[in-house]
Amino acid sequence: MVGYTRTKQTDMLCWLVSVVLFVCAATGVSAFTVSTSTPSVKVNENQGGDLICSYSADFGSSARLEWKFQDLTGTQTYVYFDGKLTTPYADRVSLYGGSNLRFTKMTRRDTGTYDCEVSGNEKFGKASVQVTVLVPPSPPLCRVPARVTTGTKALLLCSDVDGSPPPTYKWYKNGTPLPVDPGSMPAFQNFTYRLNTKNGNLDFPSATKMDSGQYYCEASNELGSQSCKAIAMDVRDLNTGGIAAGIIVALLLLVLLGVAIWYAHKKGYLPQKSKSKSKPNVVYQPSPLRSGDDGDGEFKPKSSFLV
Repeated sequence: MVGYTRTKQTDMLCWLVSVVLFVCAATGVSAFTVSTSTPSVKVNENQGGDLICSYSADFGSSARLEWKFQDLTGTQTYVYFDGKLTTPYADRVSLYGGSNLRFTKMTRRDTGTYDCEVSGNEKFGKASVQVTVLVPPSPPLCRVPARVTTGTKALLLCSDVDGSPPPTYKWYKNGTPLPVDPGSMPAFQNFTYRLNTKNGNLDFPSATKMDSGQYYCEASNELGSQSCKAIAMDVRDLNTGGIAAGIIVALLLLVLLGVAIWYAHKKGYLPQKSKSKSKPNVVYQPSPLRSGDDGDGEFKPKSSFLV
């Protein structure tokens, strides 16, 4: 009975292997021909590291090897192409063992995904290595509003651009750490903030007086943590009395200005508009006949103007 069971399992395994080989032959791609023993590499900044890539002999002696790098922004560049290292890497990277990369020095800009691609004999394979260059966070930049009106939104910001891997964030109020979920702790059940540990935002949708206090943020990754200095946030009610007093003062100033203009005009302190003089009318009148003129009845006027 035991021998029958083992034979059945062996037959099943052989059948599965045959199916895999058949599929690979039909597609023209060999399975598991490119691999890496270092799928995830972590190195401290300014230290070296090895990226391993191996492939089987079925690619042939003329196999083509390429290494590509994709950074955290999605930009892709060649590290090894056309049988040689590219210019940005030639001075600090070497190829050894036929397909492996050795970095003598890595910086935070080297964090990303490295693809080892091999092609030959109408076959193609790829293995990926995820590299993280470890950098401790710097003191984060914290932004806290100094004054907030009750019932309005308050947004506290915290960010660090140096930490690798990207740090997580924690906020403190008066020296006490704020839980991510305030409802999970009895002492914070009346708080209505939202804390994002990935981008460092601390959001108060509707601030209350109990939200007043000293706030600071902490950025942490596996290499350590850094904090910013505490900044005070004061939440106050809207000063309606001050607003009303301001309006009254503004109206009084307008009234006083109007009275001053009227008084200056009355006393003649303001320049008077000059009255325009009308132009004289010119009328044309014919001159009468003089004595001694010819009696032929001919009218000989002499022009004259009467002003």
